[in-house]
Amino acid sequence: MSTTPVSRGPLDGYLVVDLSRALAGPHAGMMLADLGARVIKVETPGTGDDTRSWGPPFVGPEDDQQATYFLSCNRNKESISLDLKSDDGVAVLRDLVRRADVLVENFRPGVLDRLGFSPEQLHELNPRLVILSISGFGHDGPEATRSGYDQIVQGEAGLMSLTGSGPDDPQRVGVPIADLLSGMYGAFGLLAALLERERTGKGQVVRTSLLAAVVGVHAFQGTRHTVAGEVPEAQGNHHPSIAPYGLFSCRGGKVQISVGSEKLWETFAAAFGIDTSRPEFAGNAQRVRNRAALIEAVEEAFAEYDAEPLLEKLRAAGIPAGKVRTLDEVYEWEQVHSQGLVVDVEHPVLGTITLPGPPLRFFSAAEGTETTNRTHLAPPLLNQHGTDIRSWLEGTEAPENERAAQA
Repeated sequence: MSTTPVSRGPLDGYLVVDLSRALAGPHAGMMLADLGARVIKVETPGTGDDTRSWGPPFVGPEDDQQATYFLSCNRNKESISLDLKSDDGVAVLRDLVRRADVLVENFRPGVLDRLGFSPEQLHELNPRLVILSISGFGHDGPEATRSGYDQIVQGEAGLMSLTGSGPDDPQRVGVPIADLLSGMYGAFGLLAALLERERTGKGQVVRTSLLAAVVGVHAFQGTRHTVAGEVPEAQGNHHPSIAPYGLFSCRGGKVQISVGSEKLWETFAAAFGIDTSRPEFAGNAQRVRNRAALIEAVEEAFAEYDAEPLLEKLRAAGIPAGKVRTLDEVYEWEQVHSQGLVVDVEHPVLGTITLPGPPLRFFSAAEGTETTNRTHLAPPLLNQHGTDIRSWLEGTEAPENERAAQA
């Protein structure tokens, strides 16, 4: 079994050591793997990543069940089991670090230091190493030692106060968005650090947190408070600053519309016989302030339509509109397949399985061709590549002299 992934991409030739577990760090590592980096996932012997036991659902034979949670964030990686409290585990990790371009970790602050792999020690091994460190609430400050779990941070960082049917109905986002965003921000930051390394020859530490990631996407809701002094609240499926923009009932269903300009409003109102002379509808600000009356007028106009004919009429009028799809509908949608958002991989236990695919595509403008990698590896079994990785380490020499010269 080869330890060299078949994938190619912008990060082909880069080596990533992924010490992370659960979702934030593994998602960042998967993003790098999708871009062609070789990602070696270091796992605890016997149990592996926590998400290997997160379920149901589990799939596969009774004696070798696989967690679909783990499958969601570990494609294109290799796996090796190392006990980082043993001499052997420490020695192998040190060998990996000497050869690596990137190390990803999401331990609580201080844990990696106690294992003998502080940033200073890692950079002694490899001055060019870029370290991505993801925590729950930040690496310093009065609450740095708190464990960071997605839903807790969604609440603490204000996101749940903005999500739900109203102020008394806080809701979490339906995916672990704090984890995912911190992984995305982390991958973005370490790519910037790799670019800077091209100029300086030296690696550095990139830090982010679940808290920082959620605050980082407050967007206009944040400035509503920091600039305008408002405290935004949840208000269901309607935009707080644009109207009409949201989910509306029709006969036998619901549709979503986005009327984001006065020109679109005039077109929309004319198509559905809504009286634009009403003073409460005179402009967007008035429509936002009188949202209840606006919703009543729109849903009264929609009441004579079933969802599909209504969507056809909206599209014909040039009004951005859509339905609310279930996930089975999403993964059957031709548009999703056309974007490479569904990939098939061969899993050692499960056989051919279908996974959500990478969200990025690449094109050569000069050649007029798409260069996106379409070949992917299944998420690994625990220690699936351990023997091969050890053999590779024994047969290669870490480029320490080259690194030292460039540093």
